[in-house]
Amino acid sequence: MKTLDFGQTVITLAALLLAANTAPQAPAPAPAAPAPVATVPADPALWVVKDKDTTIYLFGTVHALKPNLSWFDSAVRKAFDASGQLVLEIPLPTPEQAQKVIGPLAMDPTGPTLTQKLPEKSRAAYAAALAKLGVPAAALDRFEPWFAAVTMSQISLQKAGYSAADGAEMALDAAAKAAGKPVTGLETLEQQLGYFHDLPQADQIAFLLESVKDLDKFDTTINAMVDKWKAGDAEGLSKLMNEDLTGQKNLYKVLLVDRNARWADWIDSRMKTPGTVFIAVGAGHLAGKDSVQAQLAKHRIVATRIRY
Repeated sequence: MKTLDFGQTVITLAALLLAANTAPQAPAPAPAAPAPVATVPADPALWVVKDKDTTIYLFGTVHALKPNLSWFDSAVRKAFDASGQLVLEIPLPTPEQAQKVIGPLAMDPTGPTLTQKLPEKSRAAYAAALAKLGVPAAALDRFEPWFAAVTMSQISLQKAGYSAADGAEMALDAAAKAAGKPVTGLETLEQQLGYFHDLPQADQIAFLLESVKDLDKFDTTINAMVDKWKAGDAEGLSKLMNEDLTGQKNLYKVLLVDRNARWADWIDSRMKTPGTVFIAVGAGHLAGKDSVQAQLAKHRIVATRIRY
C-alpha cells in the first residue's frame, strides 16, 4: 500500500466522500487531554539547484505524519526562510474545494459495482479488508477502484496515528502564508486526481488489490518509511515507497516517471528567472533512477544534496 507518496491531496482528503456515503454515527465522547509527547528529531533529505542568480531547493515530504517530529528546523528551515516562494505538488485546497473536484473523478454511479469489477477470487479478501478497517461492505461500491485504494490508505494512516494535519505540506503552507510568501503548485488538483481517474480499470484494480494484500503490514511499512525519511535515507525510502509500483509499469510511469519529467521541465524553465524557490514534493519523487534529480540531469542541471 504505497499510495502514501503519490498524491498530496488524494491521501489527505480521501475520506471526504466516504463520510458522505456512510450512515451517520453517534458522536464519540470527548477524548481525554493527551499526555505531553517528547519531540523526536528528524533530518529529512534536502537538495539545491543553483546558478549565479537562481536557487531552487528540493525537499522530499511525507504527506501525513505524527505530531512529535521536529523536522522543520536546521537546514530545512534556513532554506525555507531564504526562499521567496513555496511550490507544492498542488496548492492546498479547502475540503469543500476538494470534494467538489473529487466527486466526478472518484464516483461511478452507474454500471457494475466496485465489488463486481473485482475478480471473483479477490472479493472475499477485499470485503475482509474493509471489515478490518471498519468500513461498511457497500460503502465504496459506487467509487472507482483507485479511490477505494487511497481511502483504505487514508483510514490505515489514521489508525496508525498519522495525520495530514501534521504532514509536511500543512506546516510549510502555514509558514509560507504567515510569512507572506506566495504558494503555488506544480499541478492542479484536477490534474493530480485525473492521473488516477484516467488509469485503465485493470491498473486501478491491480492498485486496489495490492492495497488489500498489504493491509496487514501497513503499520510496519509506514513506520519504516518514516524512519527512513527522518534519517534522510532517500534511497532507502524510495525502495520502500516505490517497490510495488515497479511491478505495475503503467502506474509507475503515470504516477512517478512522467510527473518527475514534467517537474524537471518546470525547474529548468524556472532557472531562467532570478530568485530563490523552495519546492516540496513527496519524498518518493526525489530518489531512484527516475527521480526528479535524474530528470534534471537530462537538462544538464545538477541537484546537490545539502548535508546537515
